[in-house]
Amino acid sequence: MKNVVAIANQKGGVGKTTTAINLAASLAALEKKILLIDLDPQGNASSGLGVEVDAEKNIYKALFSPDKVRSMISDTKLPYLSLLGANQDLIGAEIELVDKIGREFYVRDLIKEISQDYECIIIDCPPSLGLLTVNALCAASNLLIPLQCEYYALEGIAHLLRTYNLVKGRLNPNLNIFGVVLTMFDKRNNLSHQVAEEVKKYFNELVFDTIIPRNVRLSEAPSHGLPVILYDVRSRGARAYMELAKEFLKRYRNNSK
Repeated sequence: MKNVVAIANQKGGVGKTTTAINLAASLAALEKKILLIDLDPQGNASSGLGVEVDAEKNIYKALFSPDKVRSMISDTKLPYLSLLGANQDLIGAEIELVDKIGREFYVRDLIKEISQDYECIIIDCPPSLGLLTVNALCAASNLLIPLQCEYYALEGIAHLLRTYNLVKGRLNPNLNIFGVVLTMFDKRNNLSHQVAEEVKKYFNELVFDTIIPRNVRLSEAPSHGLPVILYDVRSRGARAYMELAKEFLKRYRNNSK
């Protein structure tokens, strides 16, 4: 679906969930109606928004009762941002879906029920290339890849791109790489600059101009259950994600024409 963005990178610690939370929150602050779907059994996107996920009100329950999905969506502290949260029950979904016909399309079929309710639906994928991530890629038309500005930045991306190409070729021809976001950038570190240059050479115009810096406030915010724009709106992290949201919207509108 055109308004669905999957945020994926099977490598942990690249700022994937931080980007999902703070991009969604920044878009909501710009008064765009956003749904964030937490598709990671760790539930970090849910806890990072300060939402305690109910045992009967979560993405796992919604996958197998798509007609009830609206009742399973939670409000957040931002009026324009809603959440379909996750907890550890979601671990069982990969096992339960394995034998199902159309197992790759459960998330897509779920989103069909609600896609018109939101300007953009953002899916935070688990740090793996399993069935849940494949489901997200089958539901989305846009793939957003966060890449940290560290030594192993491009290591493993080949696996993600292979999965992307398989899904696009066999399951979802509408899927495209929407962009690459550089995260954890330290301007004092030569390596950060080198990695940024390498990523730009590899992905060219797909790389967003906005770069997310290493920022203490950005790291602290999830422990308070807040996106960084509510935790410290004046921080470098908050300003960076607001700039990313504006750039995201510009690219999003251009792609929708």
